[in-house]
Amino acid sequence: MNIAAVLDAKDRGREVVSISPDAGVRDLLGLLAEHNVGAVVVSRDGRTLDGIVSERDVVRHLHHDGTVVNNTVGAIMTEVVETCRPEAGLDEVMETMTRRRFRHLPVVGDDGLVGVVSIGDVVKHKIGQLQFERDQLDSYVHQA
Repeated sequence: MNIAAVLDAKDRGREVVSISPDAGVRDLLGLLAEHNVGAVVVSRDGRTLDGIVSERDVVRHLHHDGTVVNNTVGAIMTEVVETCRPEAGLDEVMETMTRRRFRHLPVVGDDGLVGVVSIGDVVKHKIGQLQFERDQLDSYVHQA
């Protein structure tokens, strides 16, 4: 299974929630709550990737600066963003997310940004894959 299949199976599919780097952190918090997501792609045009900003970014900056809600998204976002391609394998993406310790990974295709997968999306599909394999083995064993 590849990441394109994971995106296709998501409730919101390939919808990407994005925000401009010039937007305020208060706007970001509203967007996170409205869409019930843990991270938002930072993009000036909705197709290119300028960065990513997560709940963790807000919390980390809040710890150091209580006025973080008065900043812009650009001031707290992660600018160097790890991405994957739609054809990337599930195991490869799981390994990258675990090793690099992040929970959201933008998916970039030939025409730009095509989606975002979370560690929850990836784990859900891995479990489904394992359950299918288990059911197939169980069926084979009980067939004999």
